[in-house]
Amino acid sequence: MQSLIYLLRHGEIDTPSPRRFLGQTNLPLNDNGIRQAQALQKRLHHIPFDHVFASPLQRAVQTASLVSGRPSASVELIEYFKEIHLGDWEGLSGAEVRHRFPGAYEGRGRDLEHFRPQGGESFGDLADRCSPALFDLTKRYPGSMLIVAHAGVNRVLLSRLQHLPLQQLLEIPQEYCAVNILRRTASGLEVVAVNFDGVNGAGQGILPSL
Repeated sequence: MQSLIYLLRHGEIDTPSPRRFLGQTNLPLNDNGIRQAQALQKRLHHIPFDHVFASPLQRAVQTASLVSGRPSASVELIEYFKEIHLGDWEGLSGAEVRHRFPGAYEGRGRDLEHFRPQGGESFGDLADRCSPALFDLTKRYPGSMLIVAHAGVNRVLLSRLQHLPLQQLLEIPQEYCAVNILRRTASGLEVVAVNFDGVNGAGQGILPSL
């Protein structure tokens, strides 16, 4: 069996209406998110994960525990894999951001890589935070690896690995409980599957022979 890295997004969470910025808000999985993770465990049950890591936010820890079949206490938490820090935007709707910070919402859209909400991070900051952590883990720990993080984290990692501009990162799909698969090579990490639905078999890229 190949030594692969399974980079997941956590399962579904309850999101308020209207939609709000929920970067590091510490929400648990909802009932459907739990079912998603349980279904993915059945799809991946034959993979003996040598190492299991997750963002310390509870939605990621829950997903890692359910997918790996290990207790939450055995999941190794990696602070660098927390979702993007949104500063003063955290918990606000798009309309509230536009009202409180005139022009900022549009400014972020024009420059996703560099724009920082007040007190928060840009996507460039996020990439600089989590990319070295990924490479460090894959060098230090051989064997099959499960990492559960977030849409923003996964998108910047996939962008960097595929040499794509961060301005286009939102074009990379990351559904709840999506599976991205990376393979170690002599020159680094290769992306072999993106947004793979481990339950239904849909996604981008070619799923390696397991």
